[in-house]
Amino acid sequence: MDNTATGSWTLDNKPTSSAVKNSCHPNLKMFLTALSFAYFAKALSGSYMKSTITQLERRFDISSYLIGIIDGSFEVGNLLVIGFVSYFGAKLHRPKIIAVGCILMSFGTFLIAMPHFIIGRYKIETSIRSSVNSTNNLSPCPASSPESIRAGDRPSILPSRDCERESSVSMWIYVFLGNVLRGIGETPVQPLGISYIDDYAQSENAALYIGCVQTISIIGPVFGYLLGSLCAKIYVDIGYVDMETVTITPGDARWVGAWWLGYLIAGSITLMSAVPFWFLPKSLPMPVDKHDTSCTPEQTRFIKGSPNMEHKFRPEEPANLHQMAKEFVPTLKSLLGNPVYIIYLCVTIIQFNSLIGMVTYKPKYIEQHYGQSASKANFLMGMINIPAVALGMFSGGVVMKKYKLGIMGAAKFAFGTSLLGYFLSLFFLAMGCENSKVAGITVSYTGVEGLSYQERSLFSDCNSGCFCSSREWDPVCGENGITYVSPCLAGCTSSSGSGRNTVFDKCRCVALADTQSGNLTVTLGQCPRRESCDRIFPYFLALSVLSSFIISLGGTPGFVLLIRCIKPELKSLALGIHTLATRTLAGIPAPIYFGAIIDTTCLKWGYKMCGGRGACRIYNTSAYRIVYLGLTLGLRTVSFFFCILGFGLLKKHIKREEKNALTNGSAELESLRKEENSSIHCEQFILASDCSPDRETRL
Repeated sequence: MDNTATGSWTLDNKPTSSAVKNSCHPNLKMFLTALSFAYFAKALSGSYMKSTITQLERRFDISSYLIGIIDGSFEVGNLLVIGFVSYFGAKLHRPKIIAVGCILMSFGTFLIAMPHFIIGRYKIETSIRSSVNSTNNLSPCPASSPESIRAGDRPSILPSRDCERESSVSMWIYVFLGNVLRGIGETPVQPLGISYIDDYAQSENAALYIGCVQTISIIGPVFGYLLGSLCAKIYVDIGYVDMETVTITPGDARWVGAWWLGYLIAGSITLMSAVPFWFLPKSLPMPVDKHDTSCTPEQTRFIKGSPNMEHKFRPEEPANLHQMAKEFVPTLKSLLGNPVYIIYLCVTIIQFNSLIGMVTYKPKYIEQHYGQSASKANFLMGMINIPAVALGMFSGGVVMKKYKLGIMGAAKFAFGTSLLGYFLSLFFLAMGCENSKVAGITVSYTGVEGLSYQERSLFSDCNSGCFCSSREWDPVCGENGITYVSPCLAGCTSSSGSGRNTVFDKCRCVALADTQSGNLTVTLGQCPRRESCDRIFPYFLALSVLSSFIISLGGTPGFVLLIRCIKPELKSLALGIHTLATRTLAGIPAPIYFGAIIDTTCLKWGYKMCGGRGACRIYNTSAYRIVYLGLTLGLRTVSFFFCILGFGLLKKHIKREEKNALTNGSAELESLRKEENSSIHCEQFILASDCSPDRETRL
């Protein structure tokens, strides 16, 4: 290897200025930039997926349970190839492998958007039908005849051409497969990218470069949620329909934003991130400070004693695969035999279940509980919550460095911040909103609260002459502050205006709950939340930011604890098993069972065009809050019991290590003394032989 690659060395084995100048090769700078962009792209598309959960539910008429399966499919794709890529990718052209991964990610993102272009236009579920006598006015109340009874449910149960086209394959399958492909494509980016930096960067700079890349990846979710906020404001079929004919607003439970547009943007950005990697070499000049890592201690001493020798040694030959296979089981047994590591693994798996489930459905919780639009919920996640988490993780690292926390200090700090965040989160249970007043679902038609909902409770004497459908969801707001499932179920017999300005008159059911007012009209859309709910929402946001910041403070110390509680030679295996366990036991199941439990709180389901249950239209707000927050906090409560057990094991581990260090230290000190004595005798012998006039040199 020539000096341009390795630099020259002085007598005391330090690199000269020429080596320092080459400390960051131009190609390494290009790789760092490309990897940062790839991290940004994958984080953006991942967070955008989270932001479109409610949009996908409504567009494909699926439950939260199925959305959880779709969300977890990313981890499935990742786990399918992570072992293969991590092992064989390191032996191949790593930049090009990463480029292929970015291309697969972009194709997967495009595949998610594809159903929009083959499913047809979005049809808003509505009960409004044209009157027989007039084409200008709308008749919310069908005529009282047997034909009308059948007509009332016809849109929900009778198949059509659109139904036949949709029934060939459920459109959400494309979203599922696209997310799996995204997971497969993301696999090589982190392990191969980080290992490439670690191999070809100066040792003192490698950690800085990796930290910069990780920091850039935190910016991705901010832009992902902001993109989700922007697209949620735009109607799904923008450019194809006259917006004047769209009678719903972004706050409506049937509103679907342009979810597909964000996937096209994210896919394009991810595709662009693949381009620079094609122009990078398989390997770069090895930094000077890493050449001596391939030398044995004996070789290093020989170099120091012989300044004229060139610093050139072949790297060690790779270990025999058969020998590695034989050593794997004992190594794994040694790792899993570490009780501190096992407890740490249990704690992180449980807390990751809580974290992933909470983050996945938090925008939906803000929408359903506080009556915010999907656009606003995503905006708040991107601009408030994500920066708070990033700042917390950074601050945790600063505290670790400033106070030089050891392994026990890191454990106490991580536990303390997690416990404080837990107690703060308990206040979320008190920040609840009452259920919306919906006639026949949460209140009776006379306005009495506490109704136990059943399908027949939607009907009353005031709407008995209309033969309404109980399956439809076309909410209208009465002057009495009560929402009615449809104009028909409100007992309305006439209407005026058009589009979003349509007003329904002569609504008999409004009179039952509002005897003081003679105004029996209703307007399109649900009634707004009470002022008390609007007042409490800012406090919810403030507490959410504070608790997110405090909990994330323990993220960095917790990761340091993982590294320090195991032997150095087991570090890579421990990190690999930790990643595998958290993804398999938290990343995949958490969104699924969180979604399934949230589904149990649904009060009114929509129905698909071809029949069968669709997306939920309205939830029991109180029950939603209890199961969502209860499950999140319950999992964290269980993790604290493991933490207490872990502290006891960690103390024993530290005492054992200190005892071993003292024993080994005494043995090493005795060994050094013997070595020093022998070296003195050796030097005396060499000096004596050098002074001999008839000395003979022998090899």
